[in-house]
Amino acid sequence: MIDEQDIKSGDKVRVGITHGDYNSISYEIILKTFQDIRILDFFTPIIYGSSKIASYFRKTLNIPDVNLNLIKKADYANPKRVNIVNCFEDEVKIEVGKMSRMAGELSYYALEKAVEDIRTNKIDVLVTGPINKKNIQSDKFGFSGHTDYLAHKFNTDNHLMMMVSNNLRIGILTGHIPLSAVREKITKELVLNKIRVMCESLKNDFNTTKPKIAILGLNPHAGDDGLIGSEEKDIISPAIEMAKKENFLAFGPFPADGFFGSLSYMKYDGVLAMYHDQGMIPFKAIAFDEGVNYTAGLPVVRTSPAHGTAFDIAGKNIASEASIREAIYLGIQIFKNRKLNSELNKNPLPLKITEEQPQHNEQNSEDKDLKE
Repeated sequence: MIDEQDIKSGDKVRVGITHGDYNSISYEIILKTFQDIRILDFFTPIIYGSSKIASYFRKTLNIPDVNLNLIKKADYANPKRVNIVNCFEDEVKIEVGKMSRMAGELSYYALEKAVEDIRTNKIDVLVTGPINKKNIQSDKFGFSGHTDYLAHKFNTDNHLMMMVSNNLRIGILTGHIPLSAVREKITKELVLNKIRVMCESLKNDFNTTKPKIAILGLNPHAGDDGLIGSEEKDIISPAIEMAKKENFLAFGPFPADGFFGSLSYMKYDGVLAMYHDQGMIPFKAIAFDEGVNYTAGLPVVRTSPAHGTAFDIAGKNIASEASIREAIYLGIQIFKNRKLNSELNKNPLPLKITEEQPQHNEQNSEDKDLKE
């Protein structure tokens, strides 16, 4: 999915990796990622967690060839080693495959420490291990997941959870909310704002010059011209027209089933789904093993494996590290893309318009595709 030559070039990027819920598959996939030491050519890894817990899983899962360099803080990271910062010193009870209050608390400690380090430029990229959204809840963490927590920490109102693979990028308009609350949440302003943040991310984070974004409908058959719901006519289509007036290449709304079934997503740089399962089900069906969860719109780069804690297979040594490896690679690539774009745009040459340019009609022709 990622061009390793692009990652390897230039200075080594410092990647912070939080251990997530330690009773899950998190330590297994992290340790497996570093079994091939050649990966250290691409970046400097800094794990936020516990060296004692890591040692337990290294022994029980028989992964002895991963040696960890224990450091007190990220400043001391060795660029040729797999570094780990102890976020707590006390002994903990490990209950592999089970949810526990302690695991939720310690997943928060690791996350909080890593966020502070990326805020103070001690790391460049944040890769978050899978957490359990229930046991992490406390008076310090009252969010539905990483995305909302990070948006709060960095005072970001307009952000977007994006699922990324080699040929598919899906943004989730309404995020982690009950299905019963989706309709009330969708407004023209929300659709337009998410188109904006997706477009800017595709430009700056993925180096897409003129990103084309497909917007899915809320109802079956995208409402069938109002026969099966009016949200497309009253909310989504007007928002798309507003986006076009801002020169975004936004198209739709498309019926979700036909859109994915006909592989039409291949024609677009990004897809905006109305609710969680509308985007997540096709994404995981297409790219589950190597998919990455990316938070667009943040001032920092954060990625995560596309899967969850997988308690049912924890400790069985069968979990795949492919997704977290891709999350690391994607985070590095986005960090370098942002850095390059920032340098290129420091002193832009003034553009002088000598004559009026004709209107571009590409949008109109694309809108006719996939209508049922």
